[in-house]
Amino acid sequence: MLEDPKPRMKMKICAVGEEAVGKTSLIHRYVADKYEDDYIRTIGTLISKKTVELGGAEGEATVVDAVIWDIMGRKGFMDLLRDAYFYRANGVFAVLDTTRKGTLEALHGWLEGVTNAVGTLPIVILANKEDLKAKVDVTKKAVKDFAKGWNATLFSTSAKTGKNVEKAFEVLIHAAYERGMSARQVTVDEPEAEQPVPAPDFIGR
Repeated sequence: MLEDPKPRMKMKICAVGEEAVGKTSLIHRYVADKYEDDYIRTIGTLISKKTVELGGAEGEATVVDAVIWDIMGRKGFMDLLRDAYFYRANGVFAVLDTTRKGTLEALHGWLEGVTNAVGTLPIVILANKEDLKAKVDVTKKAVKDFAKGWNATLFSTSAKTGKNVEKAFEVLIHAAYERGMSARQVTVDEPEAEQPVPAPDFIGR
């Protein structure tokens, strides 16, 4: 006897932050559990996908296809594509480089771009490069105050070691799921039983 297929949800997550803060590396760590030391600048937009399963309120699981958008870290480029990039977004992760104070200051502009385009969304802030403790250029208080000001969840992360990366993405996906279900801002499909479930994939680096 075939089991009933699980409901399936499509979700769009967008990354924001300056160049070389580690957005692409964080995504690659989360999606493929890999890290590359060589810095490769994102040109344009890269799209990745991770399929996860979330428990429902009554124990029924939902399959979530989290599509993660990674944009080139130049604000002028983002300004050109802002409306298309954030269109129908369900959540945002904002990344700063703890060894470069200016990347925290610049996040204000990135997050203002989000709210101007699509309003308030769940935000998770990733204070990245936690492994480079000797080079830290921003205080924990400054980062915590920034996160509080945006009503955002904060994680100290390292794409290199993997510290808190999966947890941070899971928190954002759960927050987007809860908000989307209550506001009906996500797409939920009821697949037919005979249809195969696509495997997770990673597109671009």
